[in-house]
Amino acid sequence: MKKAIILLGPTGVGKTGASLLLADHLSTEIISSDSMQVYRHMDIGTAKPSKDEQKKVTHHMIDIVEPWEPFSTGDYISRALPVFENIFSTRKIPLVTGGTGLYIKAMTRGIFEGPSADKNLRNELAENEAQEPRSLYAMLKKLDAAAAEKIMPQDIRRTIRALEVCIKSGTAISDFQAKLTKPFPYDFLKIGLIRERSELYRLIDERVDAMLASGLVDEASAVIDMVEKNNETPAECPAMQAIGYKELALYLKKAESLDDAVSLIKKRSRNYAKRQLTWFRKEEGIKWVDVTGLFDAKEIFFKVTNSVNLSSLD
Repeated sequence: MKKAIILLGPTGVGKTGASLLLADHLSTEIISSDSMQVYRHMDIGTAKPSKDEQKKVTHHMIDIVEPWEPFSTGDYISRALPVFENIFSTRKIPLVTGGTGLYIKAMTRGIFEGPSADKNLRNELAENEAQEPRSLYAMLKKLDAAAAEKIMPQDIRRTIRALEVCIKSGTAISDFQAKLTKPFPYDFLKIGLIRERSELYRLIDERVDAMLASGLVDEASAVIDMVEKNNETPAECPAMQAIGYKELALYLKKAESLDDAVSLIKKRSRNYAKRQLTWFRKEEGIKWVDVTGLFDAKEIFFKVTNSVNLSSLD
């Protein structure tokens, strides 16, 4: 089987710097598996590799859709597969880097193929929820109890999607999920970066501060304006679910102070890292590398290469 590498881990753990060195070491290209880096104009808040970094190492699946355009996991898979094949055609080993667990699961284990999004239906369901909170979750429990068990009552977006699948297809989303698409036909070497929790949280907080110093507020304001000009409601736009943008939207609307928005960004970023780790623990065959105490990309790179047998890729 063709072989590929996945370098995964929670947000802020140190994947980007290590991936650049690893890609250079292997003379290969990087395929991003970040669900928010696919959007153009959202650079600071999604921690995209810089333009200089992208010049040094070719990156794929970054800046491929506009923030107001829908983009699903299925879209990602259909566009990523040709990228893998193109890299293989040059006799290189693709290096996947990112922290979106669903993308990684789709590549390695497959995903379900449900009906496409229906904006009108979603708006109708959202209006029903606004008029009668928790009514959608109660409906989901009746239509698809198995799906309801996996979705938190306050997770309106996932609840609406589950109902949308059921209403449009007449089939429960849990039934679709039981019939997965085939994974990519590759032999994946999965390397996971991990560090001590309190250290990770400190790095996340520091990264949020650095993003703000780099102009995140102005970037969020510009992206929100773009979405609104394209006749989309930012709150309903998938790209605007990215941590950092939706919190700053409240600040820009004067619904909360900048300090409160920043505190919320940090809190949600830490919670997201925790959810990522929970997700990745369910992914089989990950070779975990503990990088606690290592803050330089070269140190992390050397720890990875000393901990993982890359010769198995030959």
